[in-house]
Amino acid sequence: MTTVATTTSTSTATRTAGGAGETAMPASGAETAMPASGAEIGVSARVSDYTARFAEFLAREVAPLEKELTGQGAGTPSQPRFDEKGRMSAAVWEARREVQRRAGAAGLYAPHTSAEVGGGGFGRVEMHHVEEFVYRRSGLGLGLAALAWTEGPNPAVEHCSPALREQYLTPLITGEITAAFCNTEFGAGSDVLRMATHAERDGSDWVINGSKGWITNSHFADVLQVVAVTDAGAGTRSLSMFLVDGNAPGVTRGVDLPTTMADGLTGALEFTDVRVPAENVVGEIGDGFGLAMSWINWRRLCRGGMCAGWGAWLLERAVDYAQQREVGGKPIADQQVVQHMLANMHADIYQARATSLVAQAELDVLGPYAKPLHRDAPRLISLVKVINDEAFFRVADTAVQVRGAAGLIQDSPEEKLFRVARNLRIPAGTSEIQRNAIARGLLRSRAA
Repeated sequence: MTTVATTTSTSTATRTAGGAGETAMPASGAETAMPASGAEIGVSARVSDYTARFAEFLAREVAPLEKELTGQGAGTPSQPRFDEKGRMSAAVWEARREVQRRAGAAGLYAPHTSAEVGGGGFGRVEMHHVEEFVYRRSGLGLGLAALAWTEGPNPAVEHCSPALREQYLTPLITGEITAAFCNTEFGAGSDVLRMATHAERDGSDWVINGSKGWITNSHFADVLQVVAVTDAGAGTRSLSMFLVDGNAPGVTRGVDLPTTMADGLTGALEFTDVRVPAENVVGEIGDGFGLAMSWINWRRLCRGGMCAGWGAWLLERAVDYAQQREVGGKPIADQQVVQHMLANMHADIYQARATSLVAQAELDVLGPYAKPLHRDAPRLISLVKVINDEAFFRVADTAVQVRGAAGLIQDSPEEKLFRVARNLRIPAGTSEIQRNAIARGLLRSRAA
């Protein structure tokens, strides 16, 4: 494992995320750590520039849209009202889309995408700082839509053909269209190789049949990243990935699947004799498992900045509440038991954040999405996910407890993020799956 040495960041940003106080990024002069490989974990100059532009974008572009949405009675971005099919209301969806398009035009939407295909080219440490800033500053508002999430461009789709770059990848980077990653099936979750959706060659085309479940953005996606069996029994070479137009004949948008997230975005998809040309294969036939894992690993690594940002926001709210809420004529912040709650929240955020930065600095050297992955990469990726998921769950739970009954109000930040935190421990690989990967990495390293 890479050792670390303490160094001083030259960042011009303003406070350490994870402490209480106003929303901002790590302070100039704040101590950070640097892996022996030389990969910095501090805030780079271009991240400082990005976060400054993002803050301005929130004030200039997002705030008026949020005000307009409030007057429509369509719910909030975190708790939208639903249409007759149980899907996110059109008003909330369109507000999100408008933010995405404007962020794309401003060059803010896809900093994680490779510069070679028109993205920002940010590394994973840089993206941690970006994600941390966005989630802390945006809270649960429309600002979250300004940074590409699962409906945007991703490491897997970058392997599409040149023709499809123009048709799908570039519009994804600019926020003009949205995507859905279609991997999970009702009978095949973590056990990806059990999937039943299959694609068969028919002349120069491929014909896809099957169904997918628990798909985020299934109702609205313009393009579908479909993983299907093309060579049954070939192990990790049995799967391939296809880009499918969301309106292609044979594509059926299935039922909404209400989850604890209550977002109106999760549903099922059916594929009946869906014909796609050979150029719609992402990468090569047989690359599907590796490409799917690059998408999944991307989402696992995004947990670091997300949990640090939201965790810091919850901590700030808890500190403010504890200082204002009085019992017996004194603020509850005077009670040692409440002080320990706040200390535990801070410790969880700080430790998980440190893990994320050090692990992602190592991954920036090894290549987080390399084909094939370095043997240490899966262990590091799983460490980021499981440590952040479980720390954030404790933070969210304590944030509710600090507020007592007030923390149980439906769609309050504390109640909503408690549900989000519980959700995080399942998608992109359960906590148990992450521990399996960590143990395999340790055992293989020892054997080697």
